[in-house]
Amino acid sequence: MSTGTGTLLPRALIVPALLGLAFLVLPLIALIARVQWGTFWADITSTEAAQALGLSLGTGLAATGLCVLLGLPLALLIARSSPRTAAVLRALVTVPLVLPPMVGGVALLFLFGRRGWVGSLLAEAGMALPFTTTAVIMAQTFVALPFLVLAVEGSLRATGTDLEQVAAGLGAGRWAILSRVTLPLAAPGLIAGVVLSFARAIGEFGATALFAGNAPGVTQTMPLAIYTAFNGAGVTQGTAVALSLLLLVTALAVLLLVRGWRGEAPRRGVPG
Repeated sequence: MSTGTGTLLPRALIVPALLGLAFLVLPLIALIARVQWGTFWADITSTEAAQALGLSLGTGLAATGLCVLLGLPLALLIARSSPRTAAVLRALVTVPLVLPPMVGGVALLFLFGRRGWVGSLLAEAGMALPFTTTAVIMAQTFVALPFLVLAVEGSLRATGTDLEQVAAGLGAGRWAILSRVTLPLAAPGLIAGVVLSFARAIGEFGATALFAGNAPGVTQTMPLAIYTAFNGAGVTQGTAVALSLLLLVTALAVLLLVRGWRGEAPRRGVPG
């Protein structure tokens, strides 16, 4: 008799399961079917598409760097805090994940806009953040940062503190423990977090639209260019479909990379 768990499921669940799978997969197949392969290269290398693609990649990399700079210390703090403090901090970090991106854009605008708490101070100094390329990076960082923090924090929590305590007992200082013990153990989570953050950053739409605007060559990223095209302006719809395919391929690559790192992590063990 088979002991597989799949055989224990009622057969009536197969139909809705297949319908759910089809609902997720068929739209992507329809997108791929609409790609005009004959003009694909010309579509993604047109001036407007190249601007949107270059801006997305540049700001995405900058946002990912900010996520590492800010998120790694935050993840370390959460992982090494008491359970109650960690739960509160983790909940605060998770909020942007469940918050509609449009709301995040409004929140950034109210904080960094000309009349915002920080924006008013910047305005007095002759600086403005909204509707600039910097605003794109900030919006992307806002939505992508939780992915890195939670990935690294989960990796650190899984490794525990035993090796850190052993290193401390042998006389290692805090920075030595961090660089030689903690960070190597957290490497799989850090790599996964970086990849996920980059993918989320280049796919960001709502917060960017409200906080940074949609100016070609300045704040118009790939998602905004796609949206504009299907509203009858900007790049052609053929170019929009080609850019959509690039984002889809990026998403699939991210999934494969994260899956690969998670699969390798248990086999790597603890560095000697």
